[in-house]
Amino acid sequence: MNGIVLIGFMGAGKTTIGSLLAKETGMGQIDFDDLITAEIGMSIQAFFAEHGEPAFREIETRILAETLTRPEIISTGGGIVLKEENRQLLKNMPQVVYLKTDPTELITRLQADTKNVRPLVLSKTPAEILAVYQPRIPFYEESASLVVDTTGKTPEEIVAEILAKVGE
Repeated sequence: MNGIVLIGFMGAGKTTIGSLLAKETGMGQIDFDDLITAEIGMSIQAFFAEHGEPAFREIETRILAETLTRPEIISTGGGIVLKEENRQLLKNMPQVVYLKTDPTELITRLQADTKNVRPLVLSKTPAEILAVYQPRIPFYEESASLVVDTTGKTPEEIVAEILAKVGE
């Protein structure tokens, strides 16, 4: 089986679904946040503050190009689709899954997540978070070969749906 790349906004479940997919398929999992943090030697938030988003996006693009050739489960960052170069790389992959989530559920998940406290969530209102998410939706859809609606589903249901669809 080829690798599976997961894309979607923060809170869509990329890390959780990636971990379960890795267990189900026996593949390794690559989590972009972990890879980038190891590479830059600091938190992503600290890197953004010190070096800015353009520098971060350059590192993200390089790591994307390096990892796409690996037959593993790849959980990308929520902003991976912002660069045209990244969208082109993703479009050339056979199994890119957009974990689409209803905006109301997304906000609920983000606010309830005490494990991954995100500065963006703490510093913005739900309307401001949606203002960041909604312009990205067409980029996620453009980059994906498969869209899976995660709204109201358990992680296990989502994994089963992905495996059924990529196996077709």
